[in-house]
Amino acid sequence: MVDLGLTHIALPVADVDRSVSFYGTYAAMAIIHQRVDAETGVRVVWLSDHTRPFAIVLIEQASVQPVLTPLAHLGVGCESRQAMDALCDRARQEGCLIQAPQDSGYPIGYWAFLRDPDGNTLELSYGQEVGLTVEKN
Repeated sequence: MVDLGLTHIALPVADVDRSVSFYGTYAAMAIIHQRVDAETGVRVVWLSDHTRPFAIVLIEQASVQPVLTPLAHLGVGCESRQAMDALCDRARQEGCLIQAPQDSGYPIGYWAFLRDPDGNTLELSYGQEVGLTVEKN
């Protein structure tokens, strides 16, 4: 069996544990693989939400420049507006909400932007149906 298609995105991070916590909270992701690279001594963690065969690879680095800033972002679909609002309320309290939730209608849906610990952008959404559109086509 061969792993085909878009499988992951790799992001440099300053603190793997802090990033694992952020993506666990806001994207329901958990560690599926972790190691310290034998050649470089760099800590590497793979995260997945187990909804599709895709992972975020976190690579710990001393110096990090954010690469995903609006409008470049990772997108996560939420189960309901209420669940998304709860996450956005938490993000607001934690100081990582960039763009408050807004409803842009179909096909964009209800969405908000958050900033991860390294300055990358995570979009939370409800009603975008990206995964459903892929399955239909």
